This record gives sequence, C-alpha cells and structure tokens, in this order.
Amino acid sequence: MRDFAKEILEVLEENARATPGEIATLLGRPEGEVAAEIKSLEDSGIIRKYMTMINWEKVDDGYVYAIVELKVSLSRDKGYDAIAERISRFSEVQSVRLISGDHDISFTVRGRSMKDVAFFVTEKIATLEGVEATCTHFVLKSYKEHGVILYDRVQPKRLVVTA
Repeated sequence: MRDFAKEILEVLEENARATPGEIATLLGRPEGEVAAEIKSLEDSGIIRKYMTMINWEKVDDGYVYAIVELKVSLSRDKGYDAIAERISRFSEVQSVRLISGDHDISFTVRGRSMKDVAFFVTEKIATLEGVEATCTHFVLKSYKEHGVILYDRVQPKRLVVTA
C-alpha cells in the first residue's frame, strides 16, 4: 500500500467526517486525487464503514456490554473461522477476535440488560456446535474505546481561602 493511502486512512481513522478537500489540504495533494484514492480504498474493502463514537454511559437507558471468551473444539470440517463467522452474524455481537491464551475466541456483545446478555450467551452461543465453554465478563465502565478517552477529567476542587 502506498504511503499516500496510509496517510488518508490515518486522517479518516482520527476523523471520519473529514472531507476530501480537508484531507487534501492536510496532505498537500489535489482534492480529486484524494477523492479517487478514498473511492479506491472503499471499493477494495479496506475502508469498511464510517462510524460515530458514542459514549453510551452518558445516555439514559444505554447498553450493557460484555466480553465473552470461548473455548472451542475443532472438527475436521469446521475450524475457528467457521465458528467466528457464525458468531459474527448475530446483531448483538459488536466484534469477534481469534485470541491466544486459555481461550480461543473473544467477542464483545451488547444488550439492554445483564439478563439479556446472559440469555444471549447461554441460549445462542453456548449451544453452538464446537463451543466447549464460555466465560463472560461484564463491562462495568469503559475508559477508552477506539482510541478515544471517554471520561471527563475531574478538576480538583480547591478550598476557598479567607483572611
């Protein structure tokens, strides 16, 4: 991949709303060239989606998140990719990863309540062929997501000094 394309990707990763004109100005390139490169990156599947980062903890009736780890038993005709692909198709699942360590697959799930998430894991995931065990970790608080710090820095309160 050319350095020019990587530079565009870095700008868009930081600000998905950046226009080709803004990117062109930042990189010192013609706007048409930037727009064509972005289109090429989209067409090739390198750029998959433009996103908005939302801090759901600040929204009333937000979501509950959990990180679920799976131990998987493989068969001759089904490997990790087949199980990961199946899990990826559930709308509740936000991300899926093959991991090293005690577990094989990790995914993030979102629900309206802890009960909803627990039901999803026990009824939809634990029953999948090849899933040996699950381990669910509920997210109690998020501090940083996708490179964005989610908490507001608390300013220290000073006592009023009187004479």
